[in-house]
Amino acid sequence: MKPNSLTYEEALYKSASYCSQSEHCISDMKNKFSQWGVEESDQDRIICYLVQEKYLDEKRFAIAYVKDKFRYNKWGKIKIRLELNQKRIEKELIEAALETINPDEYNEMIIRLAKEKEKKLTYRNEYERKGKLYRFLAGKGFEMEAISKIIGTL
Repeated sequence: MKPNSLTYEEALYKSASYCSQSEHCISDMKNKFSQWGVEESDQDRIICYLVQEKYLDEKRFAIAYVKDKFRYNKWGKIKIRLELNQKRIEKELIEAALETINPDEYNEMIIRLAKEKEKKLTYRNEYERKGKLYRFLAGKGFEMEAISKIIGTL
């Protein structure tokens, strides 16, 4: 056992406390276990316990993550999907969570972001304006079809 590592019981209580404060996924917990110096064999037992006791729920995490990143970070579906893939969330759970985004709110978000960005832009012609708006919205993770539809109406 490493000098700064936690025992099984300490890690269990600390991880349960950590998970009760906000939503986390299994890969987040594995990263935390590495930081805390938890033994590999203990990690699996703790994760099984946390899932069994509903401290960890990948579906619940995915839905909360999508909601937060869309509302507060103003990310599009592409960027959210990539981030959830990096957290090793199953594709079915990701798609189900992304479907919780209201299509009207999604389009309104694109319009609002485009209008805010347009106020700050300097451009010489219409082509340059559209290009800058496309790049900005694509960088936020919105789909090209949705961006094209919105920019066409502005």
